[in-house]
Amino acid sequence: MSLIGSLKKAFSKPYKTVSVAEAKDLLSSGASLIDVRSAQEWRSGRAPQAKHIPLDRLQTNTAGINKNRPVIAMCQSGVRSASAARLLATQGYEAYTLRGGMSAWRQAGEPVR
Repeated sequence: MSLIGSLKKAFSKPYKTVSVAEAKDLLSSGASLIDVRSAQEWRSGRAPQAKHIPLDRLQTNTAGINKNRPVIAMCQSGVRSASAARLLATQGYEAYTLRGGMSAWRQAGEPVR
């Protein structure tokens, strides 16, 4: 492998970033949605189908997340969910991060519980 090929591989993201519309398509096909925000943020409003697993807990335990289904991570803006998606991808999950997070979800008019 060339030096440039090696560098591209070393710096490429092991997960994909998706829009709200793409996330909805994935969810309708059986993907899981995990919300990695804090408990306080979770209580302020969440996507109805999301499972709450704060990022700090996800870093030590992925139990309860089906490895046979794609997983979409969501936070408030998309920064923490990118960390969560990277972590999940390195553990063998087909991982995605929601671009814009809960802010984008609300802006798209998606339901919030």
